[in-house]
Amino acid sequence: MEKEKNIPETEETIEEAVETEETAQENPLEQLQAEVAALQDKNLRLMAEFENYKKRTQKEKEASYEFATADTVGKLLPVLDTLELSLTQDATDGNAFKAGIELVVKQFVTALEKLGVSEIPALNETFNPELHNAVLRQEDGEGEPDTVVEVLQKGYTLKERVIRHSMVKVKA
Repeated sequence: MEKEKNIPETEETIEEAVETEETAQENPLEQLQAEVAALQDKNLRLMAEFENYKKRTQKEKEASYEFATADTVGKLLPVLDTLELSLTQDATDGNAFKAGIELVVKQFVTALEKLGVSEIPALNETFNPELHNAVLRQEDGEGEPDTVVEVLQKGYTLKERVIRHSMVKVKA
């Protein structure tokens, strides 16, 4: 025997069944529309959050730069103080003047060291193109070939990064 479908017997029941079927057909469309609206809302919120993130990180980056600059300047200010003080002193005594300049250089080197800057060793070292810039070659004289025989301008590194190469004369 074949199973009979549930067919409503009264006219009212038929109308209710038709309405239920129509709502069931409309309901998925409404559900999809609601999902699309929710996804659009979520997308807009994510875009706004991302814009806020970009603005916040830009502000943090600027603040970090200002902090680093202030820290650097703070370490160099004692050198400026000493230079200004030396201008108020009588420069007739050459030895005292030289001692004052040596003090300023010492303070400046100390300030650079506090910032992580160090001098690149060059004199009597083997020439290294990653650290040294050879501008002259010496053909005669003492020393091993490819050895730095004179430093024309000191080079410096910040941690492991070369800030300025040493300008050197190298034995040929």
